[in-house]
Amino acid sequence: MDNIDKIKIDELIDKINELNYHYYTLDNPIVSDGEYDKLYDELLNLEKKTGYVNEFSPTQRVGGAILDKFEKHFHITRLYSQDKSQNITQLKDWLIRTKKLRDQYNKTHEDKLEELEFITEYKFDGLTINLTYENGLLKTAATRGNGIEGEDVTKQVLTIPTIPTKIKEKSLLEIQGEAVMPLSSLKKYNEENEIPLKNARNAAAGAIRNLDTSQTKKRNLKAYFYQISTNSLDFNTEEEKLNFLKEQKLPVYPYKKVINKFDDIVKEIDFIKEERHHIDVLTDGVVIKVNDVKTQEVLGYTNKFPRWSIAYKYDPEEYTTTLLDVVWNVGRSGKVTPSAILEPVDFSGVTVQRATLNNYDDILRKKLKIGSKVFIRRSNDVIPEILGVVDENQENTKEIEKPDKCPYCHSELIEGNVHIYCPNSISCTPQLKARMVHFASRDAMDIEGLSEKTIELFINKLGIKEIYDLYDITYEDLINLESFKEKKTNNLLNAIENSKSCELNHFIHAIGIPNVGIKTARDLAEKYKSFDKLRESKQEDLIEIEDIGEKTAEDIVDFFNDPNIKKSLDILLSKGIKIKAIDTSEKSNSLDGMKIVITGTIENYKRNDIKNLIIKNNGDVTSSVSKNTDLVLCGEKPGSKKEKAENLGVKILENQELFEFLKKLEEE
Repeated sequence: MDNIDKIKIDELIDKINELNYHYYTLDNPIVSDGEYDKLYDELLNLEKKTGYVNEFSPTQRVGGAILDKFEKHFHITRLYSQDKSQNITQLKDWLIRTKKLRDQYNKTHEDKLEELEFITEYKFDGLTINLTYENGLLKTAATRGNGIEGEDVTKQVLTIPTIPTKIKEKSLLEIQGEAVMPLSSLKKYNEENEIPLKNARNAAAGAIRNLDTSQTKKRNLKAYFYQISTNSLDFNTEEEKLNFLKEQKLPVYPYKKVINKFDDIVKEIDFIKEERHHIDVLTDGVVIKVNDVKTQEVLGYTNKFPRWSIAYKYDPEEYTTTLLDVVWNVGRSGKVTPSAILEPVDFSGVTVQRATLNNYDDILRKKLKIGSKVFIRRSNDVIPEILGVVDENQENTKEIEKPDKCPYCHSELIEGNVHIYCPNSISCTPQLKARMVHFASRDAMDIEGLSEKTIELFINKLGIKEIYDLYDITYEDLINLESFKEKKTNNLLNAIENSKSCELNHFIHAIGIPNVGIKTARDLAEKYKSFDKLRESKQEDLIEIEDIGEKTAEDIVDFFNDPNIKKSLDILLSKGIKIKAIDTSEKSNSLDGMKIVITGTIENYKRNDIKNLIIKNNGDVTSSVSKNTDLVLCGEKPGSKKEKAENLGVKILENQELFEFLKKLEEE
């Protein structure tokens, strides 16, 4: 082999590994996919031509090898378990013990230990892995095992693209972290595979301990690192260790907090308890460590745990319970969806009796039956979801039947993709109720006082059958209804009357066109200026609008061509609805095309109000920070989004600058 070819191969490996770091770890690619593919193909062809394949080449990370067994691996340094506390009292006891040991040392030694300072990190719920680097190269990756001996899972870990095969540091290092399956990857995997994975924790562990590395790769794992074992490097604090890991381009989760007071630790525990529901990784607690490394060395270890570290574990968010029944609900689009009735189970003080199911295919895929013991997970304070059954062979269960008639109006149901629909949009009560709730909502016609309960009363007592019937309601109709006194009656009648004068974007949003939300409604209002012109819109014109694809364009055209909808809209407009074009003449262009993320609590502002301000000024609100984010609005307790924005160099507005920005938007 020509030495020039070898040099070129090594250069390409370094270059591609650098690009992988920017793409996978920083989420900030610095070349196009085409340029990357060109370099990758060049490397692949050179390897084929020369027969020289470096074991750390990115071409060797693909996955596909099926191993016969796992080899044993002995860790250089013992990997300890993590001590745990499940309440504040236990955490305080740990702090008292830690202070006592520090004070005892200070009484008998001249080189006094500093006042205790702590660092908090997320406790991830995956599989611990231990990487060994020597001379800057990844030698092995292993599971923790019993802390002394684990299993060599190097081939499996190499399928995780964020883990570098080469680092700058040349000394012998062991680096510990957690392999995790992002919740978005779990969802995607379950949508694409016949047998669903039950939870992200088991999915990550199962992937790493799978002898077939192609199956490991399919699960799209990530890893985050937090600890270093070395005799060659000196660190003063845990924070320095995390910074060192970042310098070596190892993935470190973008959250850490250095804290001095116990009360602040408790506040951070409460904050993370809520914030964890908004991240893409399963986390079951907070790790609290003494930040000072010298103090750590003095405190030492028990037989099982480091004395300088403890994990505060939250109550579990996954439980088992029994599926008692499945009921079918009808939404405003006519979609009929199943809802699981469960044997009541307590989630951190909240009694849960229902869980979401997507459709009948979801029921079949998860092999659910009435009477099945099931795993359920609750996240983001929403109705829980069923992950799967505990035992597929459980006895005394009953099949769940797919309905063929609407459970409310008994119309024959129709199939549509993976869902079933009730076609009776005229007199199916749940559809009417849901459409009215949407029509009256703040971002639509903004009819204050027209709640779901009131709408149900109108349907049952006043015989309302269509949205336009709202505008025929009289004082006499309302004053005779239960709970309606004169003030409430007049307030609601005034709100209904005031709603007749509305801006075009609000009216478009109110009438419930499929796939048309607040932003798309505004985009349509800006393009067409009048409702009559929008009703005559053509698909080829609609797809010219940014963010409107062929499916949405087709839905809009079909909506306005439906004879029943045409008739209903004509009657609605005849009730005196006056639609105003939105005024764009003085609209600020400062947010045009800007993708903005909101994080934390912003004083005197509701998050929905800020979203509407941004949309009104032609901005786009997104939920996560990435290379494409233009601006992050940062309130109190912003969480990991702020740190990720800092890492990516995204502009952040906070404090006075943030309030001035919002005030300016309000004035536009």
